[in-house]
Amino acid sequence: MSGRGPALAAAAGEGAEEPAPARPAAATAGGDDARKARARQRWGLLYAALGAVLFSGKAIIVKLGYRHGADAVTLLALRMLVAFPFFLLMGAWATRSARTTLHRGHYLRILVLGSLGYYLASFLDFAGLAYITATLERLILYLTPTLVLLIGWLAFGRRPGRLQWIALAVSYAGVALAFGHDLVAGGEGIVLGGVLVFGSALTYALYLAGSGELVGKVGAVRLTALCSSVACLLCIGQFLLLRPLSALALPAEVYWLSLANGTLCTVAPVLLVMLGISRVGSGHASQIGMLGPVSTIVLSLLLLDEPMGAWQVAGTVLVLGGVLLVSRAPVARRTA
Repeated sequence: MSGRGPALAAAAGEGAEEPAPARPAAATAGGDDARKARARQRWGLLYAALGAVLFSGKAIIVKLGYRHGADAVTLLALRMLVAFPFFLLMGAWATRSARTTLHRGHYLRILVLGSLGYYLASFLDFAGLAYITATLERLILYLTPTLVLLIGWLAFGRRPGRLQWIALAVSYAGVALAFGHDLVAGGEGIVLGGVLVFGSALTYALYLAGSGELVGKVGAVRLTALCSSVACLLCIGQFLLLRPLSALALPAEVYWLSLANGTLCTVAPVLLVMLGISRVGSGHASQIGMLGPVSTIVLSLLLLDEPMGAWQVAGTVLVLGGVLLVSRAPVARRTA
């Protein structure tokens, strides 16, 4: 019997397909983890890209609202009125899982940051859009990372490196080209509009520079929701102080545009960008965010019939290149 066993086994298996060797459980689990990581990264990039495109649509909607007779104060109030309930829900959700209890000092800083970075920045941006093109507005706003860099140097002694100085020069040369294009194309108030939007970029840069420490204590989602809620109240209050209720007698198109502005171009991109950052990191998300100016150019051509020249195209390329250099440059060193 002992001699026939192997022979019978060989005869039984002759011509049969050899079974594949079993894969170790660890290898299978590792492959699943890798696939999940790739899928998570793809979704993160998609979220960040969609958020950037939706954010850029805000300028287009505001310009369309101006064509229907609305002004900056009214459009901003309608936008924030729509977004306010969503930010309240976002803040309540974030507070439930928060580990830090807020005290008076936190609330005072949130009040200042919300007034500066969301209310004032939004108002200056909306006001500037009454005078300049949506494309130029988006390019000026993209100077925000360079302004954060300069604030870090002036306020905290973090001196930019050589590559960062080059990035600053490239970015501002790009805005100068685009600004020159709009001046040549004509139009009243271009300088005023440019100054207003630059003020918006500066106030938001101050918000970013001042919120760094608070983000770690309060949490990014809760801080965004609370600061945005402060801004919503201020924007609505500003309308009630400066405009009669009869100013709301506007075409239905303005209300549809404001609904889209408050949801698709305000709340949705905030959530999408946060989802993107949680999956791919802030560095990759910020680089994907450079789709914003490009989508603004496309939308302004299709929906607003805004002029586009070689200067503006070159300016866009320079601004995006400069911002990319700023994001990839080594961390600024602290001066003595």
